[in-house]
Amino acid sequence: MKTAEDGAFETFEAAAAPLEAELADTQSDRRAADTRGHPATWRFIKRSMDLVLALPLALLFCPIFVLIGIAIKLDSPGPVLFRQSRHGRGMRRFTIFKFRSLRHRVPDPHGQYRMLEHDPRITRVGAFLRRTSLDELPQLFNVIEGSMSLVGPRPLVEWESRASLQTHPERFEVKPGITGLCQIRFRNWGEVGPRWDCDVEYVQNWSPLLDLYILLKTPGCVLRREKIYPSAS
Repeated sequence: MKTAEDGAFETFEAAAAPLEAELADTQSDRRAADTRGHPATWRFIKRSMDLVLALPLALLFCPIFVLIGIAIKLDSPGPVLFRQSRHGRGMRRFTIFKFRSLRHRVPDPHGQYRMLEHDPRITRVGAFLRRTSLDELPQLFNVIEGSMSLVGPRPLVEWESRASLQTHPERFEVKPGITGLCQIRFRNWGEVGPRWDCDVEYVQNWSPLLDLYILLKTPGCVLRREKIYPSAS
């Protein structure tokens, strides 16, 4: 029996399908021209898309924000929001916002930040937020303020930023995003190298059309609820 999630997934997949062939032509043209500089009109369109979508979404989700905040406070002590310094375009620092999904002030048992599915720090509400990606919703305010975009490479924690800067500096040529090419392909699964390669591929082929394609594919990836955590290997 087809579920509501299956129907929603198929709807977004169908909407994204016509863009695939046009994207291939656009990316081929950009590679042929060897243009890494992003046209000013494209940058204007990208920022306009961010504001046109993020502002109404933030207002629409306000009741959900309140409900999530109440659930977090009832589930475990600590703040509703998690704030952390990340690196954005040009390695500039900014503060990222997320709904807190971990127990407050519990030390990281790993030598480097690595979140696994059965990590004891994850709260009950936090596990649900991570499965549904609702923990990322406060980043709409990062988009509105201009430190992030709706689409782009995901902002990494400190050690990952430093490591990727050495091998994949191109990923810092654009603003980080709530979703991205890597998220619709891998989400959080696999080794960091292929994921960073995917980020660079996005930077090299970025266009408003590619952003639209990624935005249409993202809900289906979230609804599948797969590849939420990195491989334990």
